[in-house]
Amino acid sequence: MLTFHTYSLGALETNAYVVVNAERTHAVVIDPGTADGALMRKLDGLKVEAILLTHAHFDHIGGVDALRKRYGCPVYIHSLEKDWLTDASKNGSLRWAQVTPPITTDPAEHYVTDGQSLTFCGETFKVLHTPGHSPGSVGYLVGDLLFAGDALFRRSVGRTDLPGGNQDQLFRAIREKLYTLPESVIVLPGHGPDTTIGEEKSGNPFVR
Repeated sequence: MLTFHTYSLGALETNAYVVVNAERTHAVVIDPGTADGALMRKLDGLKVEAILLTHAHFDHIGGVDALRKRYGCPVYIHSLEKDWLTDASKNGSLRWAQVTPPITTDPAEHYVTDGQSLTFCGETFKVLHTPGHSPGSVGYLVGDLLFAGDALFRRSVGRTDLPGGNQDQLFRAIREKLYTLPESVIVLPGHGPDTTIGEEKSGNPFVR
């Protein structure tokens, strides 16, 4: 059985997740916003199989290269944002100069597609493309856990006023990709507390 650990990182308090297998030997990192010391201490001694990115906004990628170099692990992202890692104007770090220096990383090693199944830590991570907050936003579903990025929050949704955002796309993705999941699925968002699909279907004021 997988376990996960949450780290709220950086000026925007972005949730990074470390997912660990039952034997506590292998791990996956999701959205490392900074190269946080506590996060890396959790990873030390584990085989880090991958860094999975829900999207490439700067507050989700700031720790990518430090972790990739330290643990020798590949990075996965949707192909629609393959240029965002290498371009500070696309990932937003130039726009938010008051909270971050310009951020760039090396390109990702792998590009994910909607419906793709990835195997890490002995479990299947299913890719769900949920554009709207950004063109290449994805969620990763493993068992009853959904690492949702900035698509769906507790009683809220991701903003769509940034470059590449689209409200209609986001609402459609939430209704067609996320609300069709079992209501018991735990939603682990890019910011703020967790929730469930059932709670959001019944109580989210933005998308019902």
